[in-house]
Amino acid sequence: VQLVESGGGSVQAGGSLRLSCAASGSTRYMAWFRQAPGKEREGVAAISTGGGTTWYVDSVKGRFTISQDNAKRTVYLQMNSLKPEDTAMYYCAARRMSDWYIDWNRRTTAFGSWGQGTQVTVSA
Repeated sequence: VQLVESGGGSVQAGGSLRLSCAASGSTRYMAWFRQAPGKEREGVAAISTGGGTTWYVDSVKGRFTISQDNAKRTVYLQMNSLKPEDTAMYYCAARRMSDWYIDWNRRTTAFGSWGQGTQVTVSA
């Protein structure tokens, strides 16, 4: 499955951005990860493409929303109330296996497909 992301950019703190990720084939789960310079890649939001169940890490709960358009095989990440600490390269990831991990946000190897990344920069 190939993933193509779009929607990154630069905003001031408190602003909003929406990321998009289009998949070339079917998936079971899709997620958004981010990686800041010098830090490990971490998952921030995920969605079950079949049932629509969503997962978020605490640092983005209430600010980020993951959603999908199944007809377009596209997943979105709406990011509101952005903070400078949200600055990172954001990656879309997809998993085709049916099992899931409670610690999915730390398991980059659980996702077999990755997008090229899109930069999000939040200035104070």
